[in-house]
Amino acid sequence: MKKLLLYLSERETPKKMLTSISLLNKVTKRFVAGETVDEASAAIKVLNSKGISATFDHLGEAIHNEEEAAAEVAMYLRILDRIESDGLDSNVSLKLTQLGLDIRQELCIENLTRIVEHAAKNGNFVRIDMEDSGHLQATLDVFRAVRAKHENVGIVIQSYLFRSEQDVKDLLELGSRIRICKGAYKEPPEVAFQEKSKVDENYLTIVRLLLPSGIYHGIATHDPAMINGTIRFAREQKLDQKCFEFQMLYGIARDRQVKLVEEGFNVRVYVPFGRAWYPYFMRRLAERPANVLFILRAMMKG
Repeated sequence: MKKLLLYLSERETPKKMLTSISLLNKVTKRFVAGETVDEASAAIKVLNSKGISATFDHLGEAIHNEEEAAAEVAMYLRILDRIESDGLDSNVSLKLTQLGLDIRQELCIENLTRIVEHAAKNGNFVRIDMEDSGHLQATLDVFRAVRAKHENVGIVIQSYLFRSEQDVKDLLELGSRIRICKGAYKEPPEVAFQEKSKVDENYLTIVRLLLPSGIYHGIATHDPAMINGTIRFAREQKLDQKCFEFQMLYGIARDRQVKLVEEGFNVRVYVPFGRAWYPYFMRRLAERPANVLFILRAMMKG
């Protein structure tokens, strides 16, 4: 598996792969809803027809100049307008390094505020994706600055980090809407659990903090054990199953998404689009072995 990931990452340079979907087009289209807003909107309409909500996400990260950050802001304003004009059941997700976090924190706050205020005009919501641990504190600082003035912004916490339980407790005191996920970045043992069992244990610990809080949270997982553990706890606490939502990735566990909707749960699917798909795609492969097997089958079919 490691050799396959190395092969895929070295066959073309990231620079080339950021500009076109070529070699892996047949595979990436399962996980990425195209390169354009039109393609992503069409994919979301299909999800909505099945009773599934969406998160509209323009792929990109690690921007290092103000012009590119401004272009990302313009893209998200366009996406929010498209959600409104197309009548989509969707909010948006973004990474703060798209908005200039690595340039200046003040610039990032200004850019995020523009997007959040634009979303508020249509009653929409903005989710800040969490990146690697090196950006964690800065991401939380920006979130707190914007959340102090705007309620329609939420954050993501990753259960593989040691500090996450305390972060969740602190964020709940602010009334924050949180998406809990396991985490997809390679993190050192100094900051993160390395054993899956520990990550899972921490995940369910955090779920038990989130669900009774009276705040609408996102439980992001494809893991049947985490899904079943969440449902079991909600039932034990006699919580309304509509007081939270399950969140999953586009192209993964599609049958389970539909089944959860049929069982009366809210489900939201993260729908990424754009040319900068390479880092996202490689993380999906690294975090889930079944995705690598899918790649092999697709490549063998030509």
